[in-house]
Amino acid sequence: MTFPSVEEVCKSPAFPTVIWKLQPHQSGLLPVAADRGGPLNISWEVHGEGPIKLILVGGIGLTKADWQRQTTYFGHERGDRFSVLVFDNRGAGESDKPVMRYSTSEMARDLLEVLDHLGWLTRGTMVGGMIAQEVAMLVPERIASLNLHCTTAKMGRLGALFPRSLESEIRSTANGCFPQEWLEAPDDAELPTESTPRCDMPAGGYKMFESNYARFAAQEIHMRRSKNGFLLQAVAGGFHHKTPEQLKHLADRVGRERIMVLHGMADRMIPLDQGKKLMEWLKPDKSYVIEGLGHAPIHQRARWFNELLEERCFLGETQGSGNGTSPL
Repeated sequence: MTFPSVEEVCKSPAFPTVIWKLQPHQSGLLPVAADRGGPLNISWEVHGEGPIKLILVGGIGLTKADWQRQTTYFGHERGDRFSVLVFDNRGAGESDKPVMRYSTSEMARDLLEVLDHLGWLTRGTMVGGMIAQEVAMLVPERIASLNLHCTTAKMGRLGALFPRSLESEIRSTANGCFPQEWLEAPDDAELPTESTPRCDMPAGGYKMFESNYARFAAQEIHMRRSKNGFLLQAVAGGFHHKTPEQLKHLADRVGRERIMVLHGMADRMIPLDQGKKLMEWLKPDKSYVIEGLGHAPIHQRARWFNELLEERCFLGETQGSGNGTSPL
């Protein structure tokens, strides 16, 4: 299959509808890092008003809209049960992009300031990768369930992360994140409908693309990721490093029964052996190595991933304070 060009994707009738107009229940720009080289503004949204707190922590280059399949599922279709926090890390989306040294630990501290601002001081379910590891190191007592997917304790290489032209960047990212057969397959997104709570509908409704690749490319084109911010985040990821001893300490304090690690066998961004090392060092209660899964289950297997996270949320809620720690 020959993938469509950027120009062809932009001409698709579905292109204007690729980013869903999900209306948050709360949103804002929060100045953070005043005593850490800032202040700088972090853009955040909370979707849903339920008692179960779910924190979606984006990786390198991700923005709030990247999580729209999860935001819809938890914060809109199940918004009476869940409150979902999505945010743009420094260097991405609508957050500030100061030219300075970024690190995953500083980005974790940015998130903690947002959580404090929201008053989310009790346990919540956290989903992410390197930054989520850092948050768990800093405040293990505030983690109801830690869910790490397609991540590593140490990146080890930077080359594949650096952006190029938009066309080559999208194709390279797609090939690194997804199996070829999924990219070629018809668009499998579950679109919002008139019955989706707090979602504005465009004229004619949300539309399907010809392929999963076309939808992914359209989303990347719409978001126009900042090259400077991306590079600074990539450097932060490249220098992320957690030792086996640090990860053992993290698991001891969070509680292994609260931790899940998931990695795809088709992940070409972060090789499977790095995911297996993370599993070996954390010894989580749940480890999944999934055949045919690439780097981004939030897109490739959204329904399955959402249902898995829902189970993890309920598990975290039913396990109490556990392991000698208690909510703040």
